[in-house]
Amino acid sequence: MNKNNFPVIQLDAVSKKFGSFSAVDTVDLSLYRGEFLTIFGPNGAGKTTLLKIMAGLIKATSGKVLINGLEFENDYDELRRNIGFISHQSFVYGQLSALQNLVFFAELYGITPPKERAMELLRDVGLESRKDEPVRIFSRGMLQRLSIARALVQNPDIIYLDEPYTGLDQHAAEMLKNQLLKMQNENRTIVMITHNLKIGIGMGSRVALQVSGRIHLDMSTKDFNYDTFNELYQQIVDREHY
Repeated sequence: MNKNNFPVIQLDAVSKKFGSFSAVDTVDLSLYRGEFLTIFGPNGAGKTTLLKIMAGLIKATSGKVLINGLEFENDYDELRRNIGFISHQSFVYGQLSALQNLVFFAELYGITPPKERAMELLRDVGLESRKDEPVRIFSRGMLQRLSIARALVQNPDIIYLDEPYTGLDQHAAEMLKNQLLKMQNENRTIVMITHNLKIGIGMGSRVALQVSGRIHLDMSTKDFNYDTFNELYQQIVDREHY
């Protein structure tokens, strides 16, 4: 089978319950190499929970999650090495410099030489000149660029982004867009959660709508325009969420 025809990410009837509350409800999803899926939905729809299940950060209550045909239960370390996770939280150490942070994560993944990889990534995200400054003084945009570098340390094929545009000014948002375009050109498989319909539709090759734990819409961005999707979004959310 052609590698590109084999799902990189596959979810079969995946659910997650917290007590009697279903945060994720019977989700089926298949993503292929190079696809960029944007997941929309109102607050409390279960989007972040779904993304964390896909990243192996939390376990599903039921259903199956396959990454390149493997399950987290059997191949956790190998699969986590192939996943980068970016959110509005940076997950870096404020007391360390940008360079020290990336060297730390490179060593964590056994990458040699770690400093060389760290410097390469700092150049890629435009932070080479700030490499020795403590991260605690970085702006929100700089932290997000460093967070991208951290997520790419081990050169993963899969990138998950949870509301990465939160708190970014226009300049920082444009730099993030350029980084995402670069990831797309590198044929990585990307899943992004965002509330910004224009950004999500513009960046993604596919979009999905999650409401009350369920996926109600999953379609190619070639099949609609912004106004059509916005109308569908409002109709489904009004019907299912309120």
